[in-house]
Amino acid sequence: MSSNVRETARKIRQSLLGKYPAGEADAMTAIIFEKVMNYSRVDMIMREDSEVPEFASARIDDAVARLLRNEPIQHIFGEARFAGHTFKVTPDTLIPRPETEQLVDMIAGENTAPDLRVLDIGTGSGCIAISLAIAMKWPQVSAIDISPAALAVARDNAKALRARVAFSQADILTAVPEKESLDIIVSNPPYIDEQEKQAMDANVLDYEPATALFVPDDNPLLFYRAIQRYAMTALKPGGRLYFEINPRHAAEMKEMLAQAGWRDIDCMRDFYGRERFTSCTKPTEQ
Repeated sequence: MSSNVRETARKIRQSLLGKYPAGEADAMTAIIFEKVMNYSRVDMIMREDSEVPEFASARIDDAVARLLRNEPIQHIFGEARFAGHTFKVTPDTLIPRPETEQLVDMIAGENTAPDLRVLDIGTGSGCIAISLAIAMKWPQVSAIDISPAALAVARDNAKALRARVAFSQADILTAVPEKESLDIIVSNPPYIDEQEKQAMDANVLDYEPATALFVPDDNPLLFYRAIQRYAMTALKPGGRLYFEINPRHAAEMKEMLAQAGWRDIDCMRDFYGRERFTSCTKPTEQ
């Protein structure tokens, strides 16, 4: 038996409220209607008495069932919004987080010169590299990742968004830098301690790639140490290095960068008030 938009929306919310907070359930309901029926929130109100077709009802039921099994809504519909753009996502890539948009805004805002050479290390879906390629003035953006599957997704995203990014496969733990060839390096590498798993949601643990999330408890700065060594050679004098970091290790990060010889080291907070980003400058004189 078919139902109208109002009844269907109420049914979705009621189903999700046992697992998700009210605000999240409302947001998911709106996304489901947007993706399945191409309805905005305004459409849902204006057309609340309209009948939901059977094919749409079946897709809605499937989406709700998958949400109740902890599958991220971004994987259900295969895309996520980031920095004003829609990115393809798959289980081979991390789902872009809103906090990371702040990192993109920071880099684009602080680096307004044209033709800068930028490298994104551990690009995943390509969201940082592609967003910078779009936001900055004629940058030369490249991006690396160890995962061929993630790079395939990133290339699809760059093509869909008409962004010029050169992607290549590399392991930053063994990569050899080209000396003084870059103006900016940015990375959002794995940074979650293994011991933090117990506090994480199942929709992250069960559906996102662990290799892009976790680092050993006894070496939480594993990737940061490797990246800063690479960057100290690859960046031009005065070049900038940007990281997204684990707030648990902000002080340790600053100390490590200072000991390595970086200048102008700064930690910035995300919109939750947590120390989430670090930036620093390569000295102009060694």
